[in-house]
Amino acid sequence: MSEPIEVTKDNNKEPRQAAERNNMKTLRETGIGETVRVIRLNGQGAVRRRIMDMGITRGTEVYVRKVAPLGDPIEVTVRGYELSLRKDDAEMILVE
Repeated sequence: MSEPIEVTKDNNKEPRQAAERNNMKTLRETGIGETVRVIRLNGQGAVRRRIMDMGITRGTEVYVRKVAPLGDPIEVTVRGYELSLRKDDAEMILVE
């Protein structure tokens, strides 16, 4: 006879949400030359509003052009123009 299999939930998260998180990363983690699509903006208040005012909103494609030698800032192309972002700001942008 086989032993019973124990089924547990992953911290009360649905399997679909866990799979989606595996595909997501932050803009800061994106490599040079990659084009990614914005999934979500973390952050609140003025910082979130400033990022949205720069044209980075859900569904927008972002191309990572280059990264400074020490990693800050990150230069990206968004909606046809070049933009430099601090690492802290890029960390708030979830992409896939």
